Amino acid sequence: MAATEKITLELAGREVSVSSPYKVFFSKRGETKLDLIEYYRAIEEPLMKAIGGRPILMQRFPDGASGKSFFQKRVPKGAPKWLETTVVATPNGTTSNAMVAADIAHVAWAVNMGCLGFHGWPHTSENPQFTDELRIDLDPSKGITLDDIKVVAFQVRDALAEVGITVYPKSSGSRGLHLFAHLRPQWDSYSVRAAAVALARELERRFPDTVTARWWKEERGQRVFIDFNQNAPHKTVFATWSARARVGAQVSCPLAWDEVEDADPDQLTIATVPDRIAANGNPWAPMYEDPQDITPLLAWHQRDLDNGLQDAPWPPVYPKMPNEPSRVNPSRAKSDPEP
Repeated sequence: MAATEKITLELAGREVSVSSPYKVFFSKRGETKLDLIEYYRAIEEPLMKAIGGRPILMQRFPDGASGKSFFQKRVPKGAPKWLETTVVATPNGTTSNAMVAADIAHVAWAVNMGCLGFHGWPHTSENPQFTDELRIDLDPSKGITLDDIKVVAFQVRDALAEVGITVYPKSSGSRGLHLFAHLRPQWDSYSVRAAAVALARELERRFPDTVTARWWKEERGQRVFIDFNQNAPHKTVFATWSARARVGAQVSCPLAWDEVEDADPDQLTIATVPDRIAANGNPWAPMYEDPQDITPLLAWHQRDLDNGLQDAPWPPVYPKMPNEPSRVNPSRAKSDPEP
């Protein structure tokens, strides 16, 4: 069949038209657009557990992983009538009509649009007032190896276990690891971010040689940064189970804790992950049955405020927040003070 022909797939009771299904998206093994759709079909149940019902910011790569990309905040004209959307806001307050990952047909429709990066909001479209994920991004500074990140992952896990919070690991699909907790429907993103700030600061106190909570890169040194701002309101993150725009089609893949030490994220691809799930199931399945309580982390946050700490810095796309320190780089603060 010619690469330019169209096929129609029956998914979730809907007909999804796929143009150029045999167009190569990932050059290392030659996987195509259709191969990516089939990957998502093969992992439909765990995928929908992770992103089902969430608004999605699409990162589109019309020429595959090796080509240029752009972010699509709004569903384009000509989308099928059945496509579910919802109004969301970006960090700067701009609203847009975003696709909801309502079912596998929606995922396939987005892949047909060249979407190789699904970026999910921290809430579902049905309950936007509640943030239901604590996202702990272990961000490697210069000189930090994957083994260094793994050490910090276990340090974070054990510190949270002390206060009764269970987290689950996954590969980022790139250089790092992420830890997630599924939360009770009680808190908004401001509270969840505050919990993440408190966690980062507590880990920095306990492990000052390996962990940093410093927002400014010039202050981090050769340590793992716990990026608390991944929990800021309206912040999207790269979706669990989503394939990265890398030539090897690596996946942001959930792991069991006993897999972390020996995990090689480069081997977790759209070609290998379905067999992992078929053999071992979804390592994150228990997470969704046991939503967590971040009250202990909010108590840490209040303790820090009572001890005179300000809020941590916010990214520049956000308005200035109450109790936030200067947004001027520390090295520039004296010569170029913030007005």
